This record gives sequence, structure tokens and C-alpha cells, in this order.
Amino acid sequence: MQDLILRRGLMLVLSSPSGAGKTSISRALLESDDALTLSISSTTRARRPGEVEGKDYHFISESEFKTRINDGYFLEHAHVFDHYYGTPRHLVEDTLRSGKDVLFDIDWQGTQQLAAAARTDLVSIFILPPSIAELEKRLLNRAQDTADVVANRMAKSADEMSHYPEYDYVIVNSDLSRSVQAVQAILTAERLRRTRQLGLTDFVKGLRAGV
Repeated sequence: MQDLILRRGLMLVLSSPSGAGKTSISRALLESDDALTLSISSTTRARRPGEVEGKDYHFISESEFKTRINDGYFLEHAHVFDHYYGTPRHLVEDTLRSGKDVLFDIDWQGTQQLAAAARTDLVSIFILPPSIAELEKRLLNRAQDTADVVANRMAKSADEMSHYPEYDYVIVNSDLSRSVQAVQAILTAERLRRTRQLGLTDFVKGLRAGV
């Protein structure tokens, strides 16, 4: 009978220093959960090999991005590693109203902005690596970035990890499968939060009336 109760969607945020595993966790969640959809950000960075416009990101120029900031187009935006990233507001709001959840793979700056804009819709999780050595190993094994870029990401990781107290939940990603299960458990519980079940009052009235 739970499916009969209307529910407002939630914004599920996964943040971590680069290489800690948030992207792998995100992919596993999206593959297993039809009620979860990925927020597609706009970005000014160059497209990487294999990335698809409108699927991985909306790739736009820096001047266009700045114009959209001024127009209030983004629910959140951030400047990370010399590039801009932002979440189109209208796409997220439409999804939440439809009762589906939106997954965000964003940093602490974006999470702060989401919290300021819509705290009651937000569920935030910070992903930590099991060690700094493992974090560097994962970045090197990705083979997506130059040695200088990896070094820059490692240098910024300490600052990024210092923001973990701002999040609702924290997971140490020493095992991908267990980490995915932990996030799934959080998502299940948050979906059942009373304040998100918009049809609960009418449902209970019906039960009390013998319907």
C-alpha cells in the first residue's frame, strides 16, 4: 500500500575528493534504481573522450555560463579546478514534483548552495577514501588526467575532506559493494521520511474512515 501514497522526490548528494569513489557509487545506484535520475550539470570544461552532450554534461562556454548565473538559471553552481559547473534549476524542480529523486555528483560548494536553496529536499552523503595512499592510487589508475592534474587534485583533497561535518551521512569507501548498499539503505529510509510523503494525511484519513 506504500506505493499509493504520493511522495515528493529528494535531492541525493554524493560528494568526495576526486578518486574516492562517488562516481562509481553513483553509477551503481542509477543502474539499480528506476526512481533515481542523475542531475545533468552544465560545465565550461572540455569534453573528455567518450562523454556525450546532454548525457554526461551540458557543455557551454564560460560567457554563456556567466550569463545564466545572472539570470538565476542554476540551482547551484561552483568554480572547480578552473572550470564552472552548475545545475539547471527547472529540470530538478520538475523531477522532484513528479515524485522521482535526483542524484547529484557535486562538491561541497554546490552542496552548501543546495542546502541554502532547498534544505528540506536535500540528503547529503560525503564519501571518504580509506587512506591517502589509496586515493592517489585510484587517481593514477583512472589514467584520465596528467600527473600535474593528479597532483593538484591530491593537494586539494585535504581541504575538501575538511567539509565532511556539513553532511548528513559519511561513508568510508573501502569496499564499493558495501558502500553502495549503505547509500541504498540511506535512500530507502529518507524516502520514508514522514514529511516527504505528501499523500500520507489523506491516506490515514481513509484508513480511519474504513476506506
